[in-house]
Amino acid sequence: MTQVLVCGAAIVTLSMGIRHGFGLWLAPITMDRGWTRETFAFALAIQNIAWGAAGPFAGMLADRFGAFRVLAVGALLYAAGLVLMALATSGLAFTGSAGLLLGLAQSGTTYAVVYGVIGRNVAPERRSWAMGVAAAAGSFGQFLMVPVESWLIGHWGWQSALFVLGCAALAIAPLALGLKEPDQAHAAHGGPRQSVGAALREALGSSSFRWLTAGYFVCGFQVVFIGVHMPSYLKDHGLAPQVATTALALIGLFNVFGTYTAGLLGQRMAKRHILSGIYLLRSVVIVLFLWAPLTPLSVYLFAAVMGFLWLSTVPPTNAIVAQVFGVQYMSMLGGIVFFSHQIGSFLGVWLGGWLYDLTGSYDVVWWIAVGLGVFAGLANQPVRETPIVRPVAATA
Repeated sequence: MTQVLVCGAAIVTLSMGIRHGFGLWLAPITMDRGWTRETFAFALAIQNIAWGAAGPFAGMLADRFGAFRVLAVGALLYAAGLVLMALATSGLAFTGSAGLLLGLAQSGTTYAVVYGVIGRNVAPERRSWAMGVAAAAGSFGQFLMVPVESWLIGHWGWQSALFVLGCAALAIAPLALGLKEPDQAHAAHGGPRQSVGAALREALGSSSFRWLTAGYFVCGFQVVFIGVHMPSYLKDHGLAPQVATTALALIGLFNVFGTYTAGLLGQRMAKRHILSGIYLLRSVVIVLFLWAPLTPLSVYLFAAVMGFLWLSTVPPTNAIVAQVFGVQYMSMLGGIVFFSHQIGSFLGVWLGGWLYDLTGSYDVVWWIAVGLGVFAGLANQPVRETPIVRPVAATA
């Protein structure tokens, strides 16, 4: 279990740490290439939707053939995507590299694939905690990598910074060796074997699965809009670039504590209540941020509190999937839930750019994020966490 947690956490640290800094490239790339913010935002929106759409298939392959192969291919795609992102000179090429290629890479190097291995190798009574540890690692990656990426852009230029990150992404492949499972590992958990089709019908026919999926849409909308557009929002209001860099790092730092706390609480209380509380608190925090005078201090306070809530939804969401439906197809089912998250991410990042170009302000998108948080807080209440009882005829 220790090897799985250490290697899984390191992989998530790299993969999520790199992607959380993409907002830092918006200003230098658009100014250097003469593109609008929507051009950059659309590419990242495609990245998120490609990540989500490929997620269930990456999860299915990981469940069937093992996580190592999926992670190794994902590492190569990640490196290639970052290099081609640096070389792209047209909006179409940028969308293909920063969007499609990196989205496919992230589907094979992040939570769904890693959590499947954790779910199969950690006892149920410690599973929520272990997922909290892996999510906290992703948050630490943001805290660690965002200042590094900012330094690289400032000292080496945005293109060279992407080349360096491409080399760093290759380290995911050797780390994936720590997640190799024996062939019999998948068959050793969860009782009778179930077919892929039966697992899909069972999950999609569950109202709890559908409500959980709907709530996760909101998580994607909020965090990607804030992560990508907040640096430009702060710059528009006259704050120094260092404020945005510090804010993104604070989000990552405090989310280390937030995700770990959420995973720990998931061992002791209903996970649907944890999720509802997170979403409702996000809406309150955004409203207070919009109403308060915009100063470096208010930004740092917002980043710290929002950071505590940032990816805290990840451990309880995935733990519910494992608890209700078992771990045999956890990567695939987690990928389906995550697809909803990425549809939200697509809309959050794209609407941020489109509405900014249309209105000259991010205000409308901020208030959409508030309303969606209230919706998600309510949507998670009907979720039931009782494990599915399968008749023998439903298994294959």
